[in-house]
Amino acid sequence: MISLPLFTALALMTAVAALAVLWPLSRARTLKATREADLAVYRDQLAEIARDAKSGRLPAAEAEAARIEVARRMLAADAAADAASADPAVAGRRRRAAAIFALLFVPVCAAALYAVMGSPSLPGAPLAERMAAAPDRSDVAILVRRVEEHLQKNPNDGQGYEILAPIYLRLGRPEDSARAYGEAIRILGPSAERLSARGDALVVAADGLVTADAAKAFAAALALNPNEPRAAYFLGLAAEQDGRAQDAARIWGDLLARTPASALYRPMVAEALARVGGTVPPAAPSPATPGPNAADVNAAAQMSPQDRNAMVRGMVERLAARLDQEPNDIDGWERLIRAYGVLGDKDKADAALKTARAAFKDDPAALARLDAAEKALPTGGKG
Repeated sequence: MISLPLFTALALMTAVAALAVLWPLSRARTLKATREADLAVYRDQLAEIARDAKSGRLPAAEAEAARIEVARRMLAADAAADAASADPAVAGRRRRAAAIFALLFVPVCAAALYAVMGSPSLPGAPLAERMAAAPDRSDVAILVRRVEEHLQKNPNDGQGYEILAPIYLRLGRPEDSARAYGEAIRILGPSAERLSARGDALVVAADGLVTADAAKAFAAALALNPNEPRAAYFLGLAAEQDGRAQDAARIWGDLLARTPASALYRPMVAEALARVGGTVPPAAPSPATPGPNAADVNAAAQMSPQDRNAMVRGMVERLAARLDQEPNDIDGWERLIRAYGVLGDKDKADAALKTARAAFKDDPAALARLDAAEKALPTGGKG
């Protein structure tokens, strides 16, 4: 059932739409009155020209030219008035037909289309009820709305803004994403990743243009981490958009020189470099997977269980951070998944499996290795 306020709002919207169609039909008489006023003005101008010519304030040649111009305008106004008043009966029938169409045909057609294509029997889903219902992971809008309400009550929850910002970007709300990243930076402090992400959102909001604010964010990101690839790429793009092709080639060339071949973004940067006439340098060697040496093992044996656990977790976190930048390392993913299993971090193991499968979605051999890694988990990959 449609509530009375909603029904009233829909009725008003229909009336406004009909009025928008009917309004132009009333303009014929208005135009005619306007043209009558124009003719009166032209007649006054002719009289003034005659007075000025007679008194000698206006030379005869200029007076004649002015009279000709005013006469031309009067003829044009008369012609327009004649056209507007031609066959008033026909014009009246057309206006009535248009009014009937606007008042009857449009609402009837809209109702018929809704009956055929719509869902009149579908129960209503008021926002308040959906907000009070149990969370549904498929309803992203409701989840976003709940986080927004949480942030309204807890404006200094930086983690909340950091979670919400990339979701805004995926939902096509780059301005909101940039604002959320800005709040996260204000509360949690700047980091190269946050600054780059904010700059990225600003670029999307500007339809691909690297604005001054975005360039400032990318420069700040590089100041914190000179190897931040996204900031370097967009600063190169800013140079290209400013017409500084040599600067763009230098920035992208430097970025590629320190980028391993396995980096997913390398082809995109190489294509950009070729676009400005640069030469793609050889790929940087992939960094070795960090692991303990004999001294580390001996030192670990002397540690307390708490210190040893902290050391292991630090190694796993470094491996995870490297795989974020270089997701094409299947050996690294296997080690990470196995490590999470040993540490009992099932959620992280599941997340790593999901990310790795996305990275190797077109590689059946790698996917088979991931399946084997999942089965080797202490839980057998099952909850």
